[in-house]
Amino acid sequence: MVLSVSRRTDIPCCYPDWFYRRLEEGTVCIRNPFRQDQISEIAVTPDVTDCIVFWTKNPGPMLAELDRLDEYLYYFQFTLTGYGKDIEPGLPEKAVLADIFHELAGRIGWKRMIWRYDPILLNPRYTAEFHLKTFDKIARKLQGSTKQVVVSFIDTYKSTKENAAFLNLKKPEPGELEMLAGRLAKTAGSYGMRMVTCTEEMNLLSAGIEHGACIDKRLIEELTGCELDAGPDKGQRPGCGCMESVDIGAYNTCVSGCRYCYANYSGALMKSRRESYDISSPLLCGRIGREDIVTKRAVKSWKNPQLRLPF
Repeated sequence: MVLSVSRRTDIPCCYPDWFYRRLEEGTVCIRNPFRQDQISEIAVTPDVTDCIVFWTKNPGPMLAELDRLDEYLYYFQFTLTGYGKDIEPGLPEKAVLADIFHELAGRIGWKRMIWRYDPILLNPRYTAEFHLKTFDKIARKLQGSTKQVVVSFIDTYKSTKENAAFLNLKKPEPGELEMLAGRLAKTAGSYGMRMVTCTEEMNLLSAGIEHGACIDKRLIEELTGCELDAGPDKGQRPGCGCMESVDIGAYNTCVSGCRYCYANYSGALMKSRRESYDISSPLLCGRIGREDIVTKRAVKSWKNPQLRLPF
């Protein structure tokens, strides 16, 4: 099994203590986001957890106890953009985040550090020229600490439409996004980084940019040295290259407040869920009630020990 931690919220930033407690106790409960009374209980012990994929904009709060992950294989998807406090109000300064990126890479190695520069949005302040200059600046700082960068262009999910007026998004000119992506890829290459896209409909192969996978089966197989008996994640958007995984997060629980975020779509829900946070609860930001139906979900390692890969 691969754990996704998490597409739905920034657990490394906001809830590292809860996550470490879940590993210590060996189980976690996940509320079905579409049927709230249904809860799955799964084991998260090292024997069934092939890899943990962290999604974060600030893993700093979990670094002090990172050695608690020593029995697990894991890698980080670390988002670092150039947006200001108007777009990403809850994050530390970018220089601080770049230092955290370097520190983490120094501890776990560049292969387990994926830089995300996404989503790319265009408006009167954040122009194509802004992204070109900012991307170059960040890439120069991160050189040597990662070899891959993921980009995507903003999608107007229903859950972000309430922020659409604030974001003041500009409709790209014909060919503008392709031009921008190509120039960013060239910059990435100059710093020893390969650029891929995340669930992007545009075909950018002419610019040398392939479709990527955030829950990357190829990378996990390389890190484990085994083939994995697992298929694609059928629950994601068309064009997603991710392999199947178990996401343990919960929507409307991240406190970073990024204005483009699709996972926070209700301020009232976020407030109530934050108030229900309990480090000892097997659920993230919630408790199991009398009406809830808890089902133990069988999980297992997907490693195929008969098929060792020549890495």
